[in-house]
Amino acid sequence: MEGQARTPEGDQMRYMVFVIEAAARKMGISPSELVERLERQNLIDGRLIRFYDVLHTQSVEYVADDIIETLQNYEADESVKES
Repeated sequence: MEGQARTPEGDQMRYMVFVIEAAARKMGISPSELVERLERQNLIDGRLIRFYDVLHTQSVEYVADDIIETLQNYEADESVKES
């Protein structure tokens, strides 16, 4: 990446990858499985991208915990709606 200019979009993407990897590690699942679950609940666009300006000021551990809790709440709500 040497010689390439940093962009806000690139910074945002790197941050999301870092957070997703940290959250997946905490959950004991692969990052790709977590991405699939986050996409099913629209949490990549609806949370990580939408609130990036606020989230990136927090620690990666805090945001990883937040995204795990949010995902679990969304999935629990989804399973209640299906029953």
